[in-house]
Amino acid sequence: MSDAEKQVRRVIDSYSAAVFARDVEAFMRLYHPTVRVFDTWGVWLYEGAPAWRIAVEGWFASLGSERVKVSFSEVQSTVEHSLALVSAIVTYAAESAQGEPLRSMQNRITWVLRESGHVFRIAHEHTSAPVGFEDSKAILART
Repeated sequence: MSDAEKQVRRVIDSYSAAVFARDVEAFMRLYHPTVRVFDTWGVWLYEGAPAWRIAVEGWFASLGSERVKVSFSEVQSTVEHSLALVSAIVTYAAESAQGEPLRSMQNRITWVLRESGHVFRIAHEHTSAPVGFEDSKAILART
């Protein structure tokens, strides 16, 4: 595994750990200051880390005592010099404070990572879910 591939893996692992810990600071360190986020939920676009931070703080605060385990599957990445492209299926699985499963959902995610300060940071994030033709509802579990 190349150093660049290790850096991509570090971003994925750090993302999962920060969400589980509800650690806003660790989570935001993964993002470039000028990040552009196309999120799945409610808002068309978050432009820049300060706007994204507000959304993340709200998300983590909304969890109460719950924790969210994040797992990535079907990860594909391409690394060229100071840029990396990553796409994956991401599962967000909520657990009670006692570790009991509560609910889960899946998204598709695409990241553009840009080298900043000798590490890759997320410069663009796009999450999505397919929409059903008949009911126009997001499909949040892969069948």
